[in-house]
Amino acid sequence: MGHPGVQLLAVEVVDGLAGGLGYGSCGVLELAYYLVAEAFIGEIGVAGGAADGLLDLAFDLGSDAGDAGLGAPVGGVTGGVFDGVGAGCVLGTGGVQHKKRGQTDADGGEKVGKILHGGSFSSGVWMRLAGQRLVVLPTIEFGMENGSVSEQQYDVVVLGAGAAGMMCAAQAGQRGRRVLLVDHGEAVGRKILISGGGRCNFTNTGAKAENFLSENPHFAKSAMARYTPKDFIALVERYGIRYHEKTLGQLFCDDSARQIVTMLEKECAEAGVVTQCGVTVVAVRRADEGLVVETSEGSFACASVVVATGGLSIPKMGATAFGYELARKFGHAVVEPRAGLVPLVFGVEDRERWCDLAGLSTEVVGSAAKSVGAPGEKQVRRSAQDDKPKKGFREKLLVTHRGLSGPAVLQVSSYWRPGGEVRFDLAPGLEVFAPLRESISGRDWNSAFAALRAVLPTRMAERWIRIRAAASAGDWTNAGIARLEQELHAWTLRPDGSEGFAKAEVTVGGVDTRELDARTMESKRVPGLYFIGEVVDVTGWLGGYNFQWAWASGVAAGLVA
Repeated sequence: MGHPGVQLLAVEVVDGLAGGLGYGSCGVLELAYYLVAEAFIGEIGVAGGAADGLLDLAFDLGSDAGDAGLGAPVGGVTGGVFDGVGAGCVLGTGGVQHKKRGQTDADGGEKVGKILHGGSFSSGVWMRLAGQRLVVLPTIEFGMENGSVSEQQYDVVVLGAGAAGMMCAAQAGQRGRRVLLVDHGEAVGRKILISGGGRCNFTNTGAKAENFLSENPHFAKSAMARYTPKDFIALVERYGIRYHEKTLGQLFCDDSARQIVTMLEKECAEAGVVTQCGVTVVAVRRADEGLVVETSEGSFACASVVVATGGLSIPKMGATAFGYELARKFGHAVVEPRAGLVPLVFGVEDRERWCDLAGLSTEVVGSAAKSVGAPGEKQVRRSAQDDKPKKGFREKLLVTHRGLSGPAVLQVSSYWRPGGEVRFDLAPGLEVFAPLRESISGRDWNSAFAALRAVLPTRMAERWIRIRAAASAGDWTNAGIARLEQELHAWTLRPDGSEGFAKAEVTVGGVDTRELDARTMESKRVPGLYFIGEVVDVTGWLGGYNFQWAWASGVAAGLVA
């Protein structure tokens, strides 16, 4: 130990582990582990010179009590590596296991990561209690060349531990890649947990590229063909998760969305993925070799960075524009983000006409008419689909206190633009007023109401007839009745706006796909930089499509990153 550098003296001795590290002329670092039966005692001492300070850290885990005591540092440490770490915590643990690459033991005891790679040694200690994350000691790395502290090394760093990020991390880890998964929230998969009313609409059996909005409607084809709904269903079944089809190919867990999160956590753990929550990403920058991610927990050097930070929907869950800002920093264009799968809001006049009927619903076919843009609205680059007829969705419409919602409206909202109209067929497949044409005496508003309430809720039918009767005495010729029928099948409204990102299920728009490889999700501008999931300009319909895009795009990147 007479020269600078790090030496691994001993590892894994049957039921125990003993190790020693020498840190040559720059000071003295000694590390010893003792694992005897059910008790673990470790002691770390660091001294870096007369003025560099001292850190004493001791763990004492009793065989039954499972209590751990952490002593606060006495002073600073060389280079400030441990600056401010340690606050005299006492934790209870459910067990102790030592695993390579930071894997977590099944009962949530202690996670100890040790990696020997590329001429350097990394050691990290985390402790967990009852599912709560408590960082006791940050991972550090000592370089071989000059004894200075350098960035921690990983092959892949995934930013965002949501559906796409966790899927990608697991795939990359299964290939033997050293993967770090970070999230600024305090837990993984938070949006998964609230999806589908808490049961997670995890895919749609009919999901295809045609079910997605994008500047490039063909972009999703490759990823969706590589990883299909059947592939994810097979994964769900392998974990014994029971599920059911609700409607239109939408699959939900029988029990809880938590099952999907737990499944993904296990996939990541088994693949050796290191997961850190509560981590703020400060910057991502290029390095001589690869990329460096700078965070509140230190800097991480890696070959690949996968951006899975999501969109702007549901800000109370922590949604931010980070992914878009990062993309722009590296020269990527971003298609203007807007709220999708979101309730629409009426203006004053339509609100007075309809919103006292809040709670009424009926089956319709909804579509978005060509949007013209509100007066004075800032014009943004429009989707390639903007000037095409909008897809019609046959689902339920719901009147709310502020406007319209329900599956049909949410679907239409993703295609709607401010200033544009929405259109609803209130009696799809029916000819409601045909009896009036067949009658000579029964051609009036009362007869029209009697026919309409057979297909619409009574109060809604009455309101629809009353509004038209107030505007006209009625044309009860065959041509006039035909026009009334036409109006019923094309109820046209101009919403004043939407409920915005606060209530949007997804974000429409995102990182422009023209500068991404459709097979791998890799940036065409920056080798090793990937964008997946909702942050990309690919947005699915309501009903499990967006989860399928998360799985498919995550796999596409995870197979190569």
